[in-house]
Amino acid sequence: MKARIRIICAIFCALSLPACSSASFFVANMPVHFSETKIYTDIAYGDKKSQKLDIYTPKIIEGPAPVIVFFYGGRWSFGNKEQYAFAALPFVKNGYIVVIPDYSKYPDVKFPNFVNDAALAVSWVYDHVGEYNGNKQRLYLSGHSSGAHLAALVTADPVYLKKHGKDRSIITAFSGLAGPYDFIPEDDDLKDMFGPPENYPNMQVPTFIDGRQPPMQLLHGEDDQDVIQRNLNRLRDKIKDEGGVVETKIYTGINHKEIMGALSWLWHDKAPLQNDMLDFFERHK
Repeated sequence: MKARIRIICAIFCALSLPACSSASFFVANMPVHFSETKIYTDIAYGDKKSQKLDIYTPKIIEGPAPVIVFFYGGRWSFGNKEQYAFAALPFVKNGYIVVIPDYSKYPDVKFPNFVNDAALAVSWVYDHVGEYNGNKQRLYLSGHSSGAHLAALVTADPVYLKKHGKDRSIITAFSGLAGPYDFIPEDDDLKDMFGPPENYPNMQVPTFIDGRQPPMQLLHGEDDQDVIQRNLNRLRDKIKDEGGVVETKIYTGINHKEIMGALSWLWHDKAPLQNDMLDFFERHK
């Protein structure tokens, strides 16, 4: 029992480190390696080195499986798909295929290049997921933080998918975790990334809400100080004003890191995030 307690304490210590620490991701991803998940790694969806994705599927798929494309966060500047394998597991266990793409990042590129990568990845998944027994007619987008911002823009602004001969109607629904959907850059790197100021409306998701976008689920932690709830409120209000479909949930006692951690095996009891997302996807087929 004492040994088990020591292990649990060590795990909690690792997960309490900054989100970018290798220790936290190592612990969060441990169950993936012992699960019956099939993993296809480093599949190119474009010509650039950064344009690769990983696909997680159930070991046995009975009929075409619904598909989630999940974009990780990292301030549009850092992170990689391998770190977020844990985010796939709760959905794969429920019969979903999960795709986690990498994408180009600042300072190598600026807006809207990383959104273009996200749209290219979604287009590739739509065209090819059938080869992995995925159902492209049930294609969901999701993401955390800046990844939620990317996925929301692809969902809301038809321009991105039109570049690949597709319409946003290929997206069945969107579920975003703590996305900065409607912010104004204040830090120098963000001003450089998204500027000049006259370009800011083009990176704000409410700009493109017209009531015809796919259903959107907006999830946020009440204690989030990194991405304030105003982002959710402004996007929610615009969707409602335009007659679109939107659902929101605010989790008490959850901050910016913990809402992502709620998809992991250790923090899943912090918030019913997994169940809420699955319920939303199952109600929108």
